[in-house]
Amino acid sequence: MSDVSTFQPPRPSAALKTGTPSPPRRDPFFDNAKFLAILLVVAGHAIEGLQDVRAAHVLYLFIYLFHMPVFIVITGYLSRRFSFSSGKARKLLTNVGLPYVVFQIVYSIVEWRLNGGSLHVRLLAPYWLMWFLMALFMWRLSTPVWQQLRWPVAVAVVISLLSGLETVPALQMNRVLGFVPFYVLGVFLKPSHFDLLKRPLARVLAVMVLLGGLALAFIVDRHVSTEWTYWSSGNAHFHIDNLTGTLMRAGLLLASTVLAAAFLAIVPGRRTWFTPLGAATLYAYLLHGLVIRFAQSMGWYETEWLHTVPGVVTAGAAAFVLAGVLCTPPVRKVTRWAIEPRVDWAFTPLRRPKTRP
Repeated sequence: MSDVSTFQPPRPSAALKTGTPSPPRRDPFFDNAKFLAILLVVAGHAIEGLQDVRAAHVLYLFIYLFHMPVFIVITGYLSRRFSFSSGKARKLLTNVGLPYVVFQIVYSIVEWRLNGGSLHVRLLAPYWLMWFLMALFMWRLSTPVWQQLRWPVAVAVVISLLSGLETVPALQMNRVLGFVPFYVLGVFLKPSHFDLLKRPLARVLAVMVLLGGLALAFIVDRHVSTEWTYWSSGNAHFHIDNLTGTLMRAGLLLASTVLAAAFLAIVPGRRTWFTPLGAATLYAYLLHGLVIRFAQSMGWYETEWLHTVPGVVTAGAAAFVLAGVLCTPPVRKVTRWAIEPRVDWAFTPLRRPKTRP
């Protein structure tokens, strides 16, 4: 989701003339995974208001167990070479920081216009889905630190478990710390690890795991609050002691990791018709919330038929279409100013490393 650039293959003749190496090609596997995951993100938000239908509640719980862990693992993997040099720090500001500020203001204005009252823009209190950009900003900044630790994943797991001891609403820190093991895991994964998931046996096992996860969600959906999958509240919010809460969070980490791996195992590794769309999932992520909020304000979710199994299926299918449309070139062209702003004028020129004669 964090990588919204589209790949343009270089002309061979130009590379031969300049003598410079061609830029690496995008791996279609990761673009495919991001596109399929954004479908689940948008569908999850689309059926969130229909959870009085048990099918919607089960699907919502199932999706939320792994859809963000998938994104975060991929984000960590694609961020493993992050440093404060070579312009990567300024890309963090322009590709994550600025869109966060812009859409935090946009969503604040939308809420003000839809619900009335006073206009409040709180940059340190991420609105709804904006928490991911805030978390991504902090996770990427921390990448060099994780790379210096001897047991980074274990440390991240401990931090995640400890994050439940109390609720820290500022900057959505419970989510930032709760999800951090998935980011750190992604940073230290290698291509060979993903190759293991592409084996035929892994794909068969993945289908079984996902079906088992869906069945488990059906069994426990009336006993487990979906708020656990948000990682946004402390144990006291669920009226349980810290020992029980820590055990619950450890179980969630394990279940989410297994389901995320299973999801990635069924992602096609070849280039498909939706591969180019997977390079622009940040557009769908930031824009679909506006459509959802508009639908809610128009009272569409109050339609009785929508609160049925066919209605849930229709809402999910519409969400898939919406996610795909928001990743298309026309939408990107119109909204690029906000999501991929060009502000090179605000930075000093990059210093190119001197080459030895």
